[in-house]
Amino acid sequence: MKDEKLITAIQNRDETAISDVITRYSRLLWKTASAVLKNIGSTQDVEECVADTFIYLWEHPDRYDARRGKLKTWLSIVARTQAVNRCREIAKRKIIPLEDAGFLSQTDIVDGVLHQETQRTLAASINALEEPAREILIRRYYYEQKPKEIARALRLNVKQVNNSLYRTKCQLRQAISD
Repeated sequence: MKDEKLITAIQNRDETAISDVITRYSRLLWKTASAVLKNIGSTQDVEECVADTFIYLWEHPDRYDARRGKLKTWLSIVARTQAVNRCREIAKRKIIPLEDAGFLSQTDIVDGVLHQETQRTLAASINALEEPAREILIRRYYYEQKPKEIARALRLNVKQVNNSLYRTKCQLRQAISD
């Protein structure tokens, strides 16, 4: 079935049409969502993003515009958006043990053994960071994502990610030295 016919069928609440779309695009959307959620989300998070994409299509088939592109492209964008939103939810709700000396030492901010007071200061400073600097720092040093992966996930270029990391580490060094 062509994209326009599928959308028309979905608008008419044809369950066969949505089933066809699910069968056709589940694998693609899984890859799209899991690329964004790599090292951050669980398999369940990826599943929910894919399911939410199909639910979004079922509830809002009128938002797809065939003149702007193919259905598979539009669904991929929706899945990517769902995954980015899920990353943000995870980052907000998940309490990352910043007091863990392993994470703090990976940031290369303080050499040697960190004292408890310095650890608390550093953890508080990291928690006080603005977005996206906080997310970039956590993705880089806690989830060990490469700058290229971070840039792709946050729709930034690699230079922006590297600059953010540099500025953030300078801020954190200053906070510790104060």
